[in-house]
Amino acid sequence: MIYDVAIIGAGVTGGLTAAALAKYKLGVCIVEAGADVALGATKANSAIVHGGYDPVPGTLKAELNVKGAAMMADLCRRLDVHYINNGSMVVAFDEEQLEHVKMLCERGKTNGVPGLSVITGDEARKLEPALSKNIVGALLCTSSGIVCPYDLTIAAVGNAMDNGTDLFCNFKVASISDDGKVYTLTSESGDEVKAKYIVNAAGLGSDEVARLYGDDYHLVAKKGEYMLLDKSEGGLVSRTIFQTPTKAGKGILVTPTVDGNLLVGPTSGKTEKDDKTTTLEGLDTIKEKASLSADGINYRAVITSFAGLRAACVESEDFILEVSAHSPRAVNAVGIDSPGLSSSPAIAEYIVNLLVGVGLALEEKPEHIDTRVSCKHFRTLSAEEKNEMIKKDPSYGRVICRCETVTEGEILAAIRQNPKATTTDGIKRRTRAGMGRCQAGFCTPFVTELIAKELGIAENQVTKTGGGSRLLLGNRK
Repeated sequence: MIYDVAIIGAGVTGGLTAAALAKYKLGVCIVEAGADVALGATKANSAIVHGGYDPVPGTLKAELNVKGAAMMADLCRRLDVHYINNGSMVVAFDEEQLEHVKMLCERGKTNGVPGLSVITGDEARKLEPALSKNIVGALLCTSSGIVCPYDLTIAAVGNAMDNGTDLFCNFKVASISDDGKVYTLTSESGDEVKAKYIVNAAGLGSDEVARLYGDDYHLVAKKGEYMLLDKSEGGLVSRTIFQTPTKAGKGILVTPTVDGNLLVGPTSGKTEKDDKTTTLEGLDTIKEKASLSADGINYRAVITSFAGLRAACVESEDFILEVSAHSPRAVNAVGIDSPGLSSSPAIAEYIVNLLVGVGLALEEKPEHIDTRVSCKHFRTLSAEEKNEMIKKDPSYGRVICRCETVTEGEILAAIRQNPKATTTDGIKRRTRAGMGRCQAGFCTPFVTELIAKELGIAENQVTKTGGGSRLLLGNRK
């Protein structure tokens, strides 16, 4: 089969681009190097939908951040993704920082960000009682929000697949050839995909992909370490609390998550593209700096730490969204760092327009499915709804993950629904089984057993996250 469009990379950019293209009578596929979607920068970031006051006016980041943030609530409603318009603050600890905060307010207004105001320290503490007494003022943004980035990506890819898009995981592109009409993408294992147009949305690997057809970009990885606290701490703040940004980034934040936890971080520093380690130095920095913003952060309630990588482009601090200079039917999405998540719905539209500009013809698909219903989270249902669900399917009456109250029925649904979960981490991201206090200590054997049965494989073939990450050696007797 020759596809109309092949998208390289199943992160939030690639996933939403696929969902946007799925509205039309096109053959579309996604090729992903990993064993699942959302395994790169999309998996580990601050999960913030920024208002758009930080990007420099006139840049793509400014334009697409504001536009994407405005699209997010409706997009999440259609895709059945939890989004909270919780608002944010940028806090200042002295008069010099307060002047910077005032500048951000004016910049945001120039960018078209709604709901911006500068408030005093006392006004900030009235809204957020846990804020430090040392805060002298803050930028209040009522239009920002929080979302789970991998939930959004899973839903977007699932919607695209429900509309006919094909997904090929474990497909790391090794070479790309072009006969003038059709590209042939060949994986490291020798598999091939053919397409008339390609979208390079490969995240940290997008510079390497671009070089396969002659474009020369250079990406560096910026690592951000985080600490995630138990749900007992999720109510410390209701808004996302930023510190006054520096050249290094937006600084250490304190924020609730859509699932009710508290998240603090990230650090920022250049590293290798495969370095996702956490460090004692990094975690100590988080604790020290986060505690400047808010009193009463209970670090004894940390249930896990993690690191995410952001793709920073050497050639430009702005998003690079452009047609290839050497391959006229290829579109590059390079250097999609912060505010990439916030901008993602608008980035997807921008990419579609670039494809149209180089010849892709669009015809609306009358049978397009505009919405998606995610796997129902049993814990969120009323007692009556739970009882009704169990009557219909007794598997929803068997709790597998006690920390997060995840049932067997939810796990089976996650394995069966597009894009199918085939690893224990894939189940974790879709259902939260393993995301509670015990961090999968008790539920992993049961999840492994369910995956094996559903996929028809031996339990020792089940992996944590694909590749060689097998959980078991030998066989159970």
